[in-house]
Amino acid sequence: MLLVAPSRSYRLFSYCEAARDLGVVPVVASVGEAPLVPGDVPGIRIEPIEETSGAAEIAPAFLSAVSRLSISAVIATDDATGPLSARVAERLGLPHNSFESARTAVRKDLARQALARAGAPVPAFWPIRMGEPLAPQLAPVELPCVVKPLSLSGSRGVIRCNDRAQLSETVHRVARIVTGTGVAPGDVVLQIETYLPGEEVAFEGMLAGGRLHRIALFDKPDPLTGPYFEETFYVTPSRLPESLQARIFARVEEAVRAYGLTHGPIHAELRVHGEDATVLEVAARTIGGDCARLLRFAGGLTLEHLVIRQAAGTLRFPLALSVAAAGVMMLPTTQAGILRRVEGVLAAQRVPGVREVVIAVREGYELIPLPEGGSYLGFVFATGSGPAAVEQALRDAYAELEVVAAPLWRLEGRSAIAG
Repeated sequence: MLLVAPSRSYRLFSYCEAARDLGVVPVVASVGEAPLVPGDVPGIRIEPIEETSGAAEIAPAFLSAVSRLSISAVIATDDATGPLSARVAERLGLPHNSFESARTAVRKDLARQALARAGAPVPAFWPIRMGEPLAPQLAPVELPCVVKPLSLSGSRGVIRCNDRAQLSETVHRVARIVTGTGVAPGDVVLQIETYLPGEEVAFEGMLAGGRLHRIALFDKPDPLTGPYFEETFYVTPSRLPESLQARIFARVEEAVRAYGLTHGPIHAELRVHGEDATVLEVAARTIGGDCARLLRFAGGLTLEHLVIRQAAGTLRFPLALSVAAAGVMMLPTTQAGILRRVEGVLAAQRVPGVREVVIAVREGYELIPLPEGGSYLGFVFATGSGPAAVEQALRDAYAELEVVAAPLWRLEGRSAIAG
């Protein structure tokens, strides 16, 4: 099984372990000069393809090497490799999403255009090209609005703006975040959308033969109203009325068809308002971060097991969680500086219902809050008899934690050494 991954994918280990559990040999196709591949897993370097080119091809040398391995399925581990994975699977004659649908799932502008063409509800949206005069592009923007990078994940660079005095400043701030990822300033394209009020939910599903199957629906009990949109709690099952849950499923189905996705895992984010919901995004991957660890199924299967079995054509639906309720808290980065330690971890682990507390970063790590930062300190996992009990356990555990950080001093200006 070929796992197509960025050079520093944090998902690789879980996929490799799940593959071994199922008697599958994982092979990693990694993008980057120095890929981080588990030591005993075969790896092949693959050149990235131009995302905007529908005619993009895979290097013949790579295809020749892969063809000798009897690959039976291709899986994209992360957003960034979705289009590349689709093209590889196409060339190998294996089940896959189309290149265009995978590209739509990683680009906010293409996604909104696809939904609008399909007649799905979408907020008003405007592309902003930083290489062109800004004032005429901002003139039609309606407020309040949200400024977004096209492709960054984890709410990085997503900022709400309430008035015109803030708008230009916010756009430049988001553009600086994008240029920090290596994009030339004149090539930066952003998206502005009207702000959508309402509760936010997340949907985890699986596509098989173009049919969508529900895995879980998560409530996000903390309000996400801005100016930044750092996610914290995911709790399942949802406490929303069944009629509204059915409407959410229908909206995700509508989006999947609009994008053209037909195969593999999907993770969707939606805003709920009244008796309806609006899709924020649909990603052709599993839930982000380490959050997949909260989902366990009959026989001890993980979400990665399900993805591999579905790719191999052996997954059977419907799927059911092995616990009554589960949840995760993504520990937010609330202060800038250098991490010294996280206190209270043992006390948090002793909270009834808490299954695990994971601190994902170590002493010396630079803490960068949203919107410039895009990572979490760690995760707290809990299970319980119902979603309310799970949410309370997560909140009680978080109350036990205290992050100790030191200030970070940066030296700027001319060198103090004469030469």
